[in-house]
Amino acid sequence: MAVITISRQFGAGGRTLGQIVAEKLNYKFLDDAVIQELSKRIRVTSESIADVEKIAGGLFSKIVSTMISRNYMERLAGERSGYIDEVIYVEKLKEVITDLAKQDNVVLLGRASQFILADTEDTYHFLLIADMAQRIRFMQRQYKLSESKAHQEVLGGEKRRNNLYARMGASNYNNPELYHLVLNMSRLTMEQAEHQIVSLVRP
Repeated sequence: MAVITISRQFGAGGRTLGQIVAEKLNYKFLDDAVIQELSKRIRVTSESIADVEKIAGGLFSKIVSTMISRNYMERLAGERSGYIDEVIYVEKLKEVITDLAKQDNVVLLGRASQFILADTEDTYHFLLIADMAQRIRFMQRQYKLSESKAHQEVLGGEKRRNNLYARMGASNYNNPELYHLVLNMSRLTMEQAEHQIVSLVRP
């Protein structure tokens, strides 16, 4: 019975590896489930959650959060609809990640889960890294993107990652001391990385 968190430099293959590990261990891979649970608790659409994750840390988002109160927006939206900004997102994200981890036998991808669950027993934290060229090539292969589009996706993903951690007051997310294992995907195949994780987690 364990919980696995997989953090990654964007394009290093975290989602793909997480799914492989979950299947190998017969665990649940909880990525979309996080968005769905956030949507339910905040009473907004899954698309609204995804939008906040995309623009987290942006100037417009900060201005809106500062100028408009949550209660006011909820009154405008009505009782059946909620309101979300970055502050609410981070607050509820901590709750959701903590609650989902209680299921055990789960793999959680990103979203600062290595910080939220830092002191949780029977939880293993992994970080995937890779050089920029490797990450661009991976995005090209995995999602059939042009080189320029893959490059844009990697840069955009890294920006969103940086902004989320900044909002949570965490600037040391690449510190290897936070993790049980750091996997350099420029030097490992998916199969080799999966073997390393499974060998560590499986009793």
